[in-house]
Amino acid sequence: MYVSVLGEHFHRARLNPAMTHLDSASAGRSSNAVIGTISAHLWREAERGSYVAADDRADELARDTRDLASLIGHTADEITFRESARAALRALLTGWSLPVSSTVWVAKNEFGPNLVEFDRRGYSVRPLPDGDVYGHVDVDALENMLQFEQPDFIHICHVGSMSGVVQPVPRIVEVAHAARVPVVVDMAQSVGHVPTVTGADVVYGTSRKWLTGPRGVGFLAVRRDSLRSVDIDSSEAFLAGRLGLGVAVAELQQVGQQRVYRELAAIGRATRERLDGIGSWEILEPADEPSALVTLGPPPGWQSSDVHAARDRLFEEVGILVTAADSWRAPLAGDQTVLRISGHLDVQREDLDRLADALRTMGY
Repeated sequence: MYVSVLGEHFHRARLNPAMTHLDSASAGRSSNAVIGTISAHLWREAERGSYVAADDRADELARDTRDLASLIGHTADEITFRESARAALRALLTGWSLPVSSTVWVAKNEFGPNLVEFDRRGYSVRPLPDGDVYGHVDVDALENMLQFEQPDFIHICHVGSMSGVVQPVPRIVEVAHAARVPVVVDMAQSVGHVPTVTGADVVYGTSRKWLTGPRGVGFLAVRRDSLRSVDIDSSEAFLAGRLGLGVAVAELQQVGQQRVYRELAAIGRATRERLDGIGSWEILEPADEPSALVTLGPPPGWQSSDVHAARDRLFEEVGILVTAADSWRAPLAGDQTVLRISGHLDVQREDLDRLADALRTMGY
């Protein structure tokens, strides 16, 4: 039995997987329609030439960009495409008119490779205060901080790579803009997963995770009225991938964005309730956190290598794909390696039961 009422619809639209896929936070499974669209355009490029094939699909590409813009709360002319979310961030930081020795404030769930990009440019990074033990930003404390000091920008991972916590981005944007501070949002783990119309100055993300589009397509959107100007040229485009992304966005819109968000939140809740405490593994988010990304802290005394071994056993012996997430993904949050479970709409209760049984034998 599917946890989500949309499970059967999601499953029928895709190739039957060779394993139980609970790893959408790494890469979601694209639908047959997405794969078919990409393949058809590659054949069209071979038949008619790349530029002619692109001209043939100009109207579709424009429509797809408008659809994506609607999903993230921007306009189509504000979007450019890159090959990944990290490439989008690099393009932003290269083209942004920031002063030397800029200061950026980040949440504790900040993605480690983003911190590397800031460090390479000599930015001063300051972590924002937590409002609870789970790592949600304390927006009241942030508002108070902004009365006395303003960074050059605030950068927020909407949903991090090592936690299913959903940061209160609309409220963060509200208080930051009141202090004339721009906000950049990393939506790599949130687009297609949770509501992503936030009012932020800049957002960026990727096609391949919860949207279940293709790998190799990232996006960057900068408001024309941003609090800081940005000059970014679009790079060479993977047009077949962009068309595939367009299909993935259209599929989300056809089912209903809010419905998908509710169903994914329900999957996260069911996963946490089923797994918490099994074999001394500990759920690290609130049970009702509105995301389907779930992280498990290992039993007491376990090392990073033990978590990786558990991940390998789950895949090789049980046929369940999850991620062993190391601390480099969120170095400000601690040094613990966790097990990350991120099932999409087709997760079944039997899958969670099998995972729970397997974890029980690997814990205490």
